[in-house]
Amino acid sequence: MANSSQAKKRARQAEVRRCRNASQRSEMRTYLKQVAKSIEEGNEPAAKTLYVKACSMVARLASRGVIAKNKAARHQSRLNARLKKLAQA
Repeated sequence: MANSSQAKKRARQAEVRRCRNASQRSEMRTYLKQVAKSIEEGNEPAAKTLYVKACSMVARLASRGVIAKNKAARHQSRLNARLKKLAQA
């Protein structure tokens, strides 16, 4: 356990950030699942609006360093490909 007051404060800050990051990652996964579900149902208008929200969320988390930039790009790219495939069908 931390001995100095500085180390104790850093431990508290790290715990707060860990909880916040976990919550934001969970929220991102929920957005991604909602987009995937609407694509599977074939609901293109809903999928497009959810896609915009999901991409915004993913990009925000990547810029903050919660997730890696390549992971964010991969999610956006795959969702976009699925959305285009739905539009063509």
